[in-house]
Amino acid sequence: MVSSLSPPAAVELCFENVNGSCVKTPYSPGPRVILYAVFGFGAVLTVFGNLLVVISVLHFQQLHTPTNFLIASLACTDFLVGVAVMPFSAVRSVESGWYFGQSYCKFHTCFDTSFCFASLFHLYCISIDGYIAVTDPLTYPTKFTVSVSSICIVLSLFFSVTYSFCIFYTGANEEGIKDLVVALTCVGGCPVPRNQNWVLLCLLLFFIPTVAMVFIYGKIFLVARHQAREIESSASQARSSSESYREHVAKRERKAAKTLGITLKLVHLQFLPFSLYTL
Repeated sequence: MVSSLSPPAAVELCFENVNGSCVKTPYSPGPRVILYAVFGFGAVLTVFGNLLVVISVLHFQQLHTPTNFLIASLACTDFLVGVAVMPFSAVRSVESGWYFGQSYCKFHTCFDTSFCFASLFHLYCISIDGYIAVTDPLTYPTKFTVSVSSICIVLSLFFSVTYSFCIFYTGANEEGIKDLVVALTCVGGCPVPRNQNWVLLCLLLFFIPTVAMVFIYGKIFLVARHQAREIESSASQARSSSESYREHVAKRERKAAKTLGITLKLVHLQFLPFSLYTL
């Protein structure tokens, strides 16, 4: 009797003739080219876009303000994401394997976590800066100085880097799931094991600043709108001028609302999928 079962398909490995190699499931040539083009464009845009921001702030003397230093530091962390994280993640995603060595695997994971959380903390500091500028504009120059901005930058970077490297280089993320880590370990893989404590801490570090930023930006918008209405009500100009002024105020309010909305949406689009996947 002839068997009707077809022979099993050949298994493709990340490293042929290497014991313990991970199984490779690459994309076909067409989708692979498309994915490389998309990921490559994103990495190039991230690198050169943020580099342009950093150079602009550092080069032009009139841009040397506490807020712009925060923005330049934020752009610097995003620039490092584009250089040290995105290209390697793109290759791993498309080729379904890690080809950059196990040593850099752990560094890559630490860089990814450090720079992303640093960006989030920078955004939180920028929201506090905006809140002080709107609610207390007269004393704002004395409250949020270059020194305060530098402290925010240092704390954001120090906390993010320390947290990330301590978690992954002490093995705290693998406690309680050693058997799973052993089962997932293979040559050509770069898994990021996460136990329950690590997942909970990551979610808290994401949602607490995010909720705080939503509250702060909402407060900023309400205060700015109230101030604009007070100025408008006290204006003693001609009707035509007043109407022109009201139109200007309305446009400014819409622009502020749009800017704040775009900022918060981008933050959620970047971090929410990862947080939900981690959960």
